[in-house]
Amino acid sequence: MQLAHAGLPARRKSKWWQSDLLKWLFVGLFSLATCYLIVLMYAQGEYLFAILTLVLVSAGLYVFANRRAYAWRYVYPGIAGMGLFVLFPLICTIAIAFTNYSSTNQLTFERAQSVLMQRQFQTGKTFSFTLYPAANQQWRLQLTHPDNDQLLISEPFSLSGNTAQTVKLAVENSEPGGERATLRDITLNRQALGQLVATLPDGGELRMSSLRQFSGTSPLYTLDQDGKTLTDNQTQIQYRPNPEVGFYQAINADGSWAKDTLSPGFTVTIGWKNFLRVLNDEGIQKPFVSIFVWTVMFSVMTVILTVAVGMVLACVVQWEALKGKAVYRVLLILPYAVPSFISILIFKGLFNQSFGEINLMLSALFGIKPAWFTDPITAKSMILIVNTWLGYPYMMILCMGLLKAIPDDLYEASAMDGASPMQNFFRITLPLLIKPLTPLMIASFAFNFNNFVLIQLLTRGGPDMIGTTTPAGYTDLLVSYTYRIAFEGGGGQDFGLAAAIATLIFLLVGALAILNLKASKMNFD
Repeated sequence: MQLAHAGLPARRKSKWWQSDLLKWLFVGLFSLATCYLIVLMYAQGEYLFAILTLVLVSAGLYVFANRRAYAWRYVYPGIAGMGLFVLFPLICTIAIAFTNYSSTNQLTFERAQSVLMQRQFQTGKTFSFTLYPAANQQWRLQLTHPDNDQLLISEPFSLSGNTAQTVKLAVENSEPGGERATLRDITLNRQALGQLVATLPDGGELRMSSLRQFSGTSPLYTLDQDGKTLTDNQTQIQYRPNPEVGFYQAINADGSWAKDTLSPGFTVTIGWKNFLRVLNDEGIQKPFVSIFVWTVMFSVMTVILTVAVGMVLACVVQWEALKGKAVYRVLLILPYAVPSFISILIFKGLFNQSFGEINLMLSALFGIKPAWFTDPITAKSMILIVNTWLGYPYMMILCMGLLKAIPDDLYEASAMDGASPMQNFFRITLPLLIKPLTPLMIASFAFNFNNFVLIQLLTRGGPDMIGTTTPAGYTDLLVSYTYRIAFEGGGGQDFGLAAAIATLIFLLVGALAILNLKASKMNFD
């Protein structure tokens, strides 16, 4: 009481949920749960995810549990988000670019070897089979001998588990009681039946070879003592892992590599080969250069057209003598309010070569029907038209705001000198608008450089180029070209090559970002 009267504040009694004991208890439980998840990820072979989780969680615990790092609590979520959603995918993409990762080479060496070792081939006779229900939701397997129609019936077993199990067969004179299983029942339990091993009275083993048959099978490959070489038990051909191509490859008698390979392959590091393919392979080099030039032209033309249309319309709707300006503004901004994918799909129907309204109108007026989707030049023109429609409202809104900042005194002085409206536009309006618009124009260029949605929904990159080793089209941008290589390749999905091209795109867009920052700095200095 004396301390309180002396002007010193009395210490508040903390609530139970605000105590340090509860905080450290929560931190401990969270740390244990996180450690368990990290161990699981590491055990599953997801090493990068395990390391990333360990780093982010450790940093988070230090920031939020240490009072000295209090100021970092406001910065950490942003840094963690950037690391998780920007840096980590970027690092993974660059890492994949130096590998042969594809639809045929996406397993680790150990997993690919395990898959090959699980393959079987038929070595004995084929027995037809049926299933009969038993007590306690179990089944009995009946096999019919192919030579003497002898019935071999198993003991009851369950199909509910996913583990391999062995059942013994015995000779019987009659079929088990009950209604035999239908083909639908067998199909539903195919996975469990595939792991079933039926043992004959003489000790032979049978496995399911089709939906109606069990056959004697043996492992197709045998692993040699070196732990890597596989021997084909049918042909006695030996296969060894080739680290240069990522496949088990046959070897000749002299130890050289033969042409035959085993699938699936495994992922290996191949260095700069994917980048060199872009530069040296003519089937990739020619479409890549052509698509790169078109990507730059598309981005530049889009910026020029959207800025030009947006600036002119902004000047028109700001014209004092124009009546109903508010209505015109709303109508001109409406395309910006409609989701872009809806507008693109509508334009795809309007540009339909046979039934589209645009071709019907052009045919009625001029007697022409342009091949919008099959001719490269008209397809590119169509894309520019649609993208200008999608992009001009944004530029118009920006220009409308910037026009308000231009002093009226400049136009009054120009009017006293007898300048025309066109002279005012080119000598006053345009120079004063271009400078603040420059950073936004560079950002628009970078955005359209990777405008995947427009190309994918409107043309899918078509019309396709002929004579290329990778899928490529005349209207493909680099980003859509990368997507087609990764997911639509005729010879298999080549994720490594796609990642290499994506890395090159990142470097180009990064250079544009630096240019944008420099332009912005020059603008505000």
